[in-house]
Amino acid sequence: MQVPCFIRLLFPSTIWRIRTKSKLIYLTFDDGPIPEVTPKVLDILDEYGWKATFFCVGDNVHKYPEVYGEVLKRGHTVGNHTFNHVRGYRYSVEEYVDNVRQASEFIDSKLFRPPHGRIKSSQIKALKNDYEIIMWDLITYDYDRNKKPDKILKTIKRNLRKGSIVVFHDSLKSKENVLEVLPKALEYWTQRGYGYGIFKVNSQQSIDHRP
Repeated sequence: MQVPCFIRLLFPSTIWRIRTKSKLIYLTFDDGPIPEVTPKVLDILDEYGWKATFFCVGDNVHKYPEVYGEVLKRGHTVGNHTFNHVRGYRYSVEEYVDNVRQASEFIDSKLFRPPHGRIKSSQIKALKNDYEIIMWDLITYDYDRNKKPDKILKTIKRNLRKGSIVVFHDSLKSKENVLEVLPKALEYWTQRGYGYGIFKVNSQQSIDHRP
């Protein structure tokens, strides 16, 4: 599902889509890394020759450093997704920023995505000088076990456009859907002449197009 324009306008300091004339998809994964799903996702990406950005939960990186290392080894970009996957609305600015900084002890990146997209304007203001805050243009809802793979794929096809930031999840809840839908999505994008774009990890300029 694409994010309505009025929601994007509420958060002008964040990045929802990359404006480009090139046929690029910015593929991202949230909530990992975990040994049950992330390595399988990496294998699928290798098979199709695509790179992605993994927004990692700090506690998962702490628990599974070898899986995190494999993400980096295979040439993917990483981003900060807080240490405990916290919703910004439930925390003060100080508590939220502290959680992000705790994650940064394990994740070397200037990219940040708020879990669930839930973040206060005051928290964005506190983080935006240190991070590029990456939201999304298209969320697959692969974590919703009530959604069938065919329906998820249909949504992806219907909302295809240049510069989309697409969200999948390398989590236990999404395991069945992501492992079935991801290769079909990659095949569909590739057949239509799309390549991948990725983000620079340690640059305030943030965007690096690589078809």
